[in-house]
Amino acid sequence: MRRYGFNLQWMFWKDPEAKPAPVDERVLDAIAAWGFDFVRMPCDYRFWTDGLDYVHPDERVLEVLDTYLDACRERGLHLSLNLHRAPGYVITGWESEHHNLWADREAQDGFAAIWTGFARRYRGVPGDELSFDLVNEPPSVGERGFTRAAHETVIRRVVAELRRADPDRPIVIDGLGGGHLAMPELADLGIVHRVVHSTRGYAPMSVSHYRAEWWPGSQGLGEPAYPCDYQGQHWDQAALRDFYAPWREVAAQGVPVHVGEFGCYDHTPNDVALRWLSDVLGVFASFGWGYALWEFQGPFGVIGHRRPGARFEQLDGFRVDRDLLDLLQAHRVSP
Repeated sequence: MRRYGFNLQWMFWKDPEAKPAPVDERVLDAIAAWGFDFVRMPCDYRFWTDGLDYVHPDERVLEVLDTYLDACRERGLHLSLNLHRAPGYVITGWESEHHNLWADREAQDGFAAIWTGFARRYRGVPGDELSFDLVNEPPSVGERGFTRAAHETVIRRVVAELRRADPDRPIVIDGLGGGHLAMPELADLGIVHRVVHSTRGYAPMSVSHYRAEWWPGSQGLGEPAYPCDYQGQHWDQAALRDFYAPWREVAAQGVPVHVGEFGCYDHTPNDVALRWLSDVLGVFASFGWGYALWEFQGPFGVIGHRRPGARFEQLDGFRVDRDLLDLLQAHRVSP
């Protein structure tokens, strides 16, 4: 899936007590005008779920989601729906979930019901316009008993049920270990069922997540540099290429690979961030992989971050990081 764009956090995420926000058409207009064609929408199942009743969604909420899809389609933007929080799993705060997606039948049934419901709802929408990203950033092996086998069982079940409900819907699966680890055991899904494998662009975390409050590993880190040494390894563009070797091995089998998230938190000095992002994007371009920046607006975004020294300019009504936008635009690869 060679598509390029942004993650958007407009609705269905973090505060299920809040009403879904209306479509911000200015944002979609800008994304399209700047030459991008992909929007990843993180969703939280609790927005349309009453308690633990995973299988009977609130139709009024889903109708709002329909308007987001319509707005993207009108502008030629591919919408990728992602369960950032699924029944029984979320990468941050997993312990707050009543069930365990990787072990409990109730969560697995609910997870499958959500996706088959979306498949039936959107069956007539062309695959070029809509994809389903099943669950954001599964955990590391060993975390709360998580195994590759447990993950494989859940994913294979949902892919099979989705294919019965909609044979043509593009499906995306995120790498393990927070999205970073390749899944060779599921390569056949990419070949036979056209399932996209989604990686991440956050390595090394000492650069991308410097002073990130939600990441325990940020504690005690010195101010970042790039190239750099981190956890006993030297990181430069060659190291980044090596980091993705397992993903390239999967891709070599005919599996499509996409970078569902990447970006740099805004406590990293701007010159360091730009050097690192230039190398990251250069690696993605050399592999022919599409990407989605986390995020359009916010501390990782092309607008709204606070990195000192960044060069901002007004563009289509937004105060845009010009150098970051230039990097993103320069590293798109034509189909």
